[in-house]
Amino acid sequence: MKAQAPTAYGHGLSTQARNLHWLLGNLVDEVPGIHSVTVVSSDGLMLLSSDPDRAEDLAPDAGTDGPLGSSADLATIVSGLGSLTNGAAKLMDGGAVKQTMVTMDEGSLFVMSISDGSLLGVHATPDCDMSVIAYHMALFVGRAGHVLTPELRTELRKSMENVQ
Repeated sequence: MKAQAPTAYGHGLSTQARNLHWLLGNLVDEVPGIHSVTVVSSDGLMLLSSDPDRAEDLAPDAGTDGPLGSSADLATIVSGLGSLTNGAAKLMDGGAVKQTMVTMDEGSLFVMSISDGSLLGVHATPDCDMSVIAYHMALFVGRAGHVLTPELRTELRKSMENVQ
């Protein structure tokens, strides 16, 4: 099932928050093969999601062997994977982690660092064009990274709490 753009545009949000929602919506709408997208803060909290109010539509039998159960699940996975790869990079003196990609039989997971320590995560179909997804993720990161101030992260967290 194709993810949908976020629905919380504009309802009391700042211009910067609405712009980030718009950018996330463009990522979802323009790139074939995307199931779900999330932005997670450096402390693991979900800031943006492509489907915060559609979790049950994605996997009515969440908790079984089915697909991703909710946007919160994706945020948790992205945060954990980001932490794991950052730890590995430190142990290997590898420098900063820029992108992590996991390919599976039934899908792909991409995690890309955003300049403030936040992470962009994408869950995609197994037949997705990985280079197209990585390119569009890099565009999102380039456009969004400089506006994720502490104030905006707080606003986005509160807006996600109101949606869930």
